[in-house]
Amino acid sequence: MFLRIRPEAPGSWKAYTAAKPHWLRPLLAVEWPLGWLAYALSRWSFLEVLEYLGSLSVLVAVIFYFRESGDRLKQKHYQAWQVINTAQHMSGSGGRIDALAELNADGVPLVGVDVSSAFLQGVQLPKAKLGRANFASADARNSNLAGADLSYAALNGGNFRQSDLTGANLDSADLRDADFCGANLSEAVLTSAVLDGADLGNADLNGIQWQQIRSVKKTNVAGVKHAPNGFVAWALENGALQLQANPNCPVTESAHE
Repeated sequence: MFLRIRPEAPGSWKAYTAAKPHWLRPLLAVEWPLGWLAYALSRWSFLEVLEYLGSLSVLVAVIFYFRESGDRLKQKHYQAWQVINTAQHMSGSGGRIDALAELNADGVPLVGVDVSSAFLQGVQLPKAKLGRANFASADARNSNLAGADLSYAALNGGNFRQSDLTGANLDSADLRDADFCGANLSEAVLTSAVLDGADLGNADLNGIQWQQIRSVKKTNVAGVKHAPNGFVAWALENGALQLQANPNCPVTESAHE
């Protein structure tokens, strides 16, 4: 709050114009009465009260702004969910890439979200809560799902080529026919996951939890990187294949810290 400084009285015309060039007289003739007017108004308490009220109104506006921030956030989340739900079963993005990223950035759980067949290339969902989500046939290439909880999620037929799934929880997830070519699956949990027909070509499998994978029939394990000891041999014994690795699908660097 700024306090108003009261101006001094301009004094007489003679004193006001003393020692000032004559050519300034026309301007001084306007400034001098205005100076007296400002001096007179500065003595009026009513205007001083108005000044304080103006400052107080700014303070009240700030208080209400922060008080209603929760409601604005709820409105933002409601609009994001509207975008996601309205675009269900549409093949395009429909604004869902930004809507999902915004909700996740605000810590909103995305459990059970249905984005099947959606175009989600490059979506940023690190550490997202996506349990039982439906990504079936979604195009989520080059996406960031590092540390995401995708337990019991449906990723079957989805394209996750060159995506970052470092540390993702894929417990009991349906990964049938999904494309993980060049994806980073380091430290991913694959307990009870079904990978039948999935493409793991050139994928980084460093530190994956694989011992309790449910099925790997016709899963492509050609060119996998940093696979744990025994994984490839076990996979081939249980129906996996080593098809020709795709040279256009290099392993994705981890974006997960």
